[in-house]
Amino acid sequence: MFSPWYRWSGRRDPENHVCLNVATYGPGGRFTMTDRGRAALRQSESTLRIGPSSVHWDNGALRIDIDEVSGPPLISRVRGTIILRPKAVTPVDLPLTPDGAHVWRPFAPVADIDVALDAPGWQWTGHGYFDANFGTRALEEDFSFWTWGRYPTATGASCFYDATRLDGSKLATAIRFGTDGSASLQTDPPPLTPMRRSLWAVRRETRADAGAPQPRQVKAMLEAPFYSRSMVETRIDGETTVGVHEALDLHRFRSPLIKPMLAVRVPRRPGWSFDRAE
Repeated sequence: MFSPWYRWSGRRDPENHVCLNVATYGPGGRFTMTDRGRAALRQSESTLRIGPSSVHWDNGALRIDIDEVSGPPLISRVRGTIILRPKAVTPVDLPLTPDGAHVWRPFAPVADIDVALDAPGWQWTGHGYFDANFGTRALEEDFSFWTWGRYPTATGASCFYDATRLDGSKLATAIRFGTDGSASLQTDPPPLTPMRRSLWAVRRETRADAGAPQPRQVKAMLEAPFYSRSMVETRIDGETTVGVHEALDLHRFRSPLIKPMLAVRVPRRPGWSFDRAE
């Protein structure tokens, strides 16, 4: 959804703009997102192949085989395998707009993950999740700002989706997920609480118990003029937890200056094909 090439194409042919985005954080972190043409796409019921990389369901586990090249400033190969094992798959589809043009699908809010990338220190096993966003319109056509957070809890995970639409209406959704895939909507979620702005001064807020300490960033992950992803500590239902938090400023994303900046990090390679690779 952040490919400038897809936007410049008029968003008419999504299968001609396919990417596998991989980001690693900390010292030596890499960012890969190559926009490829339809010749680099192959799909089946259980497998998605994008160029030399693939995503495949195998006996209830999601296997991601990565063979990509990172963008500047650190250009190098990023290879390896990620295996995600959901505790359960949820039935939840959350419309983000009244007409359902945008949908959030939390497939597996609670999962185990094994990461084995071909670089020192990029191997670990831990706690993960799997979700997706789907849409028939560009995000900036319907939203001005949103924040999202997923926080592990003793019984599963809590997810918060808060957004301001361009028409001024609000989305405020809080869902508790169990390790069995159960989902319950919180009708009285913790209040939306401001936190410090990002490195690029993107506004940020998340949910926290009334009277709890202000949520705080404990690890920066991805910073852009319009976007922030970080690890955030907050208190939810009396439990202190650290989870992944995102903030997205669509007013900034609409700026004509942003797309050329993104094109540097998201190169276009329309000529890649399986025939040439094989």
